[in-house]
Amino acid sequence: MTGITPDGIGIDREFAAPPSAVFAAWTTAIHFAKWFGGDQVDVPADKLDYNPVVGGSWSATMVLPDGNTIDWAGKFLEITPNERLVLTMTDNPSSTQRAEVVVELTPTETGTRMHMTQQTPGFTDEMRQGTVAGWQTFMDVLGRVAQAA
Repeated sequence: MTGITPDGIGIDREFAAPPSAVFAAWTTAIHFAKWFGGDQVDVPADKLDYNPVVGGSWSATMVLPDGNTIDWAGKFLEITPNERLVLTMTDNPSSTQRAEVVVELTPTETGTRMHMTQQTPGFTDEMRQGTVAGWQTFMDVLGRVAQAA
């Protein structure tokens, strides 16, 4: 189910790549930088601190096409290779409030089914719909990165 859920959003996607490649796209800094933000956004390596370790922090800066930036921060809560990743994130690093993102990967005959949920505390339904749309553009690129991995 893709759309608004009682706690936030949910996205289901199919990728023509094995779970190990989709997991690597989520957990390898160079791959994450390629897809996080979609095709139009740059995540420079010198603005990315992304080493998935349970309890570890991460941060990234997105450089938008107009030159503006968005700073992201979070923590890694759970890592089960090729199956599950749980992390937190915020685009307001000075805030203590973080949204939890859960990524679950299941092998299929043709690749991988990804089920992702994100909490959206304080979001309106319009903001939730925008978040789903944004993630969908990210996932389009994630699919290409996973196939190339």
